[in-house]
Amino acid sequence: MAKKVLRNVTHCIFDMDGLLLDTERLYTDAAQQVLDPYGKTFTFDVKEQLMGLQTRQVAEFMVKSYELPITWEEYAKQQRDNALTLMGNAQLMPGAARLLRHLHANKVPFALATSSGADMVELKSTHHKELFNLFHHKVCGSTDAEVKNGKPAPDIFLVAAGRFSDTPDPSKCLVFEDSPNGVTAGESAGMQVVMVPDPRLSEERCSHATQVLRSLEDFKPEQFGLPPFSD
Repeated sequence: MAKKVLRNVTHCIFDMDGLLLDTERLYTDAAQQVLDPYGKTFTFDVKEQLMGLQTRQVAEFMVKSYELPITWEEYAKQQRDNALTLMGNAQLMPGAARLLRHLHANKVPFALATSSGADMVELKSTHHKELFNLFHHKVCGSTDAEVKNGKPAPDIFLVAAGRFSDTPDPSKCLVFEDSPNGVTAGESAGMQVVMVPDPRLSEERCSHATQVLRSLEDFKPEQFGLPPFSD
């Protein structure tokens, strides 16, 4: 993969599921529980197409792909009910707390831009309230009226950038994502995107990111003009 030129930034915007919180595997479990009565199996080739999408987009795709005899609303409710019992114990991904605390300590403004609804963000961050309170603001795509279109459209990242008090130009914002749809959304918004993908994703599915890392632990802030880690 050709090395891309890295530009200095002033603000950061983070996705949540699979990037900051280890929730993607919990979503897999919740989806499989919906499919079990129909003898269907939730495979990764389907899952990778759904990563980063909003609730309705996911539900409609699942009902169509698996030819389920239920409406997308019924699917969404069943998966949500399943998820509610799983998400309260979501754990942080490696390097997430260190990076967020570092940016906060160095007064680098950062926001959350997640396709999850506000209620699910509250649930998933149950054991990480102090850390999630460090965000300048949170944009929750599934319940935010200003986010007209879900990822891979750029809406959520443009809304997030516009809510910083100094409204930075999109080119000054660095997005952190784990999904191909999220990377496309960030790039379409005119932002650089650091991707920490699921290791099962092919290199081709990650090639449009500005930088691809195995973990947030590998991120070097100084490469984007941000203060370096001191430890």
